[in-house]
Amino acid sequence: MSRTVFVTGAAGFIGSHVSEAFLARGDRVFGFDNFDPFYDRRIKERNLAKLSAHPSFSFLEGDIRDASALARWGEGVSPDALIHLAAKAGVRPSVADPVGYADVNIHGTIRILEWARERKVPKVLFASSSSVYGGNTKVPFSEDDFVDHPVSPYAATKKAGELLCHTYCHLYGMNVAALRFFTVYGPSQRPEMAIHKFTRRIMDGKEIDLYGDGSSRRDYTYIDDIVSGVLGALTAPPGYRVYNLGESDTISLSDLVALIEKACGKAAVRRVKPPQPGDVPVTYADISRARKEIGYDPRTPIGRGVERFVDWYRKQAAAEAGR
Repeated sequence: MSRTVFVTGAAGFIGSHVSEAFLARGDRVFGFDNFDPFYDRRIKERNLAKLSAHPSFSFLEGDIRDASALARWGEGVSPDALIHLAAKAGVRPSVADPVGYADVNIHGTIRILEWARERKVPKVLFASSSSVYGGNTKVPFSEDDFVDHPVSPYAATKKAGELLCHTYCHLYGMNVAALRFFTVYGPSQRPEMAIHKFTRRIMDGKEIDLYGDGSSRRDYTYIDDIVSGVLGALTAPPGYRVYNLGESDTISLSDLVALIEKACGKAAVRRVKPPQPGDVPVTYADISRARKEIGYDPRTPIGRGVERFVDWYRKQAAAEAGR
């Protein structure tokens, strides 16, 4: 049975992949995005062009803080689900702009929740982040762990978003699943993210900045696995639920660079810098709840995922050069 799904941040990295997956299933998708200038608008326009070629996709450009724009979004249509992915992203940039991050990620999220309440949306999925775990030393991270000590404004805004979702569930009976994404990567990844940035600079023969001694570890999660988790979360039990979506595996920064070097066929020129404020030593997902409740089953080890990303990057670079 087809659904009518509304997706905020639909032109972004994760949002465009999620929207494509819904369209491929035969669902109708209403996208919303404000083309935040955090990175080149043309990247999102390229994502949007692929989606717009599908007859079941509709799109409205607007800001999630703008109630009048949200009122026009799919006006008169009854949603089966809302996937709230729009946000100001990134730990390090949030340290430089905490007010801006709070405005979009908290104010914008409560606007979206109000929209969902007024439309009586049966299921809401909220994109949270592994950053809510802060500097937790107990690994792997479980959804039941204490998460009241975020170490960046971005993490704090995502924790606040989870609290708002819980409140709307409690007050209005809204069914909400908060999805804690663990370092998502893959084709169309944002250009400032580590795997994309390292690949680009290695291919161009430029230095890459490594923050810390290379021992920090991340649970990198391939985009196809994240998408499968988002689709699965539509079947989450009623009420408010939280799920880790990761690979349940970690790799050190040094080993990640080695994988990218191998895939690129070129050595990196490293420049070591001090650790950045807001960074944490490790992220590592316990995904047992997601496996049990929503059938989450990640299948892309980091080595294979990096190879796929570098292959996509080469093709994309060749296409850009041929213009």
